[in-house]
Amino acid sequence: MQTFLTTSSMQLSLRSTPTQTQPKKIVALGDSLIYGFGDPDGGGWVERLRRLWMLPDSPGHVVYNLGVRGDRTMQVQQRLETEFRHRGELRNRVPDLIILSVGVNDSSRVGKIDGKNYTEFSRFEAEIEVLLEQAQQLCPVLFVGMVPVNERKMPFADCLYYNHAEQYKYKEATRLACVERGIPYLDIFQMWMQQGEKWLCDRISEDGLHPNILGYQTLLENVVNWQGILDLLG
Repeated sequence: MQTFLTTSSMQLSLRSTPTQTQPKKIVALGDSLIYGFGDPDGGGWVERLRRLWMLPDSPGHVVYNLGVRGDRTMQVQQRLETEFRHRGELRNRVPDLIILSVGVNDSSRVGKIDGKNYTEFSRFEAEIEVLLEQAQQLCPVLFVGMVPVNERKMPFADCLYYNHAEQYKYKEATRLACVERGIPYLDIFQMWMQQGEKWLCDRISEDGLHPNILGYQTLLENVVNWQGILDLLG
């Protein structure tokens, strides 16, 4: 069974991190997993991370949450550079790191359980490659993978059918595209599926799609313990 940090132990860990000479500026772009929908207490894992980095003796990194509910890869790609160029605390400064998280909306089937994917798979493969390559031209990139849905709660919004088989297919395409480009990829889908159905359902909202409060707390713990982010931020 995987052991997760408590909030207090995460705070202690952050305080023990050497203070950065210059805090990093980070943009997090993606869908509702970045936005934090489903977490009325903490505002999602990105907001929880932002608050942790505001603690005394923390590295003091700055995080901009640029998540948009319902976004697919194409929408994130379309707004990537504009969002990037307009985020920075000082004039002529741009962010030091991009965190991406998108793809689950692309994988859904529309209208019926065996309907067409919202984004056809070959098109998705092309779009995710364009997104990653465009992001890498701007600054270092990390990718946080999608969360498994609760299949028993489908359809979402009476029209979108998400399932684990399609999620796996789309997240694997994303993971492999990241591997090819040397982009660290946090495989949340695999990590959470390994914990068992009850563990998973305890962390997913009643809508079957979004993490709940416990789910976002777990996501935060996954991220702050991830070697990918530790390597880039120190």
